[in-house]
Amino acid sequence: MTKDILYLNVGVKDTEIIMLKPFIPAKLPLHNVAWEDLLPSIVKANTALENFNCLLETMRNPLIFLSPLMIQEAVLSSRIEGTQASFSDILEYEAAPKRIKDNYNDIEEVINYREALKYAEAELAKRPICLNLIREIHAILLKGLRGGSKARGEFRKIQNWIGSPGSNIETASFVPPSPENLPNFLSNWEKYCHYNEKDRLVQLAIIHAQFEIIHPFLDGNGRVGRILIPLFMKEKELLTYPALYVSEFFGKNRKEYYIKLRNITEKEDWNNWIKYFLLGVTAQAETNTKRARQVTSLYEELKHTIQQVTKTKASIQIQDFLFSKIMFQTPDFTKESGLSKPHAARVLKNLMEHDIVKMISPAKGRRPAIYGFIGLMEIIESEQVK
Repeated sequence: MTKDILYLNVGVKDTEIIMLKPFIPAKLPLHNVAWEDLLPSIVKANTALENFNCLLETMRNPLIFLSPLMIQEAVLSSRIEGTQASFSDILEYEAAPKRIKDNYNDIEEVINYREALKYAEAELAKRPICLNLIREIHAILLKGLRGGSKARGEFRKIQNWIGSPGSNIETASFVPPSPENLPNFLSNWEKYCHYNEKDRLVQLAIIHAQFEIIHPFLDGNGRVGRILIPLFMKEKELLTYPALYVSEFFGKNRKEYYIKLRNITEKEDWNNWIKYFLLGVTAQAETNTKRARQVTSLYEELKHTIQQVTKTKASIQIQDFLFSKIMFQTPDFTKESGLSKPHAARVLKNLMEHDIVKMISPAKGRRPAIYGFIGLMEIIESEQVK
């Protein structure tokens, strides 16, 4: 796994180290983009993204789809960095946060990622993408985490490098720019974020790669870089909601992701990176479009079923609750449905018998049971989207 490894120079004489030369990134905007060669990929990516956005705008309540999608993005982006928490782990934790699990640290890391996404989305209404916002996102990401002391919310002031676990600067696969040169490179990067490029998705591909090359933080660069993708799409009005997350594609094609980035620094091969990025946008937009249609279909299909199963005037209220709170405890269901405890218990039993919800964790002592809405969980988690 590619990891950020901090060069501390502990117990080693300077004369014993062959310091690799820190990389000097290309100045933006680039002047060697093969626009004609990229045109088919540009058209496909923009079309797929526009189709996804149009579908979101026609959904009755897009948040029932976007909320779990954001959780899944937080899970998958964090997993690229080695975090093991699953989609179900996060849902279960949020249903019963006082039930501490063995992988609590991983769960906290995913929760931080989602909170950083939410914060950044809210801030976009007040200000554009900027270096201050980047630092604030980073501070939220590393809040309370192991390694969180690594200059949380601050650009690095010492040299770092990238390599396999156990490597040192002599065996590093890449040495990012020196801390002395960071301000200049970051300033150029920030200006390019607001440059009027020929195509916004090509611009985003360059922005993402350049950020990873600059590697401005001691830790968390990959996660910050992936958060920037939907934010830029929202800021440039490519999407109504910042909801196109590409971590799923990057995770499935992780080796190629790192190879394409490395080829930029070793061969100045920007065009193949841009093609790869555009392919990722196309694939993810098409996948999410299918998922959104499945969620919409599921909602419509369950209207009559839930009404028949619950036999209550609160059926729509119950259905909306299931879509908004995929995992929940019995008291939550009782409160949101407005039913009495005995009535709510009967309704839950009927929903289980009809395989609409399942018991995730049984009641024990004073701990209420945890239930999960099966249909929506399967759509979001499925790798084979129809």
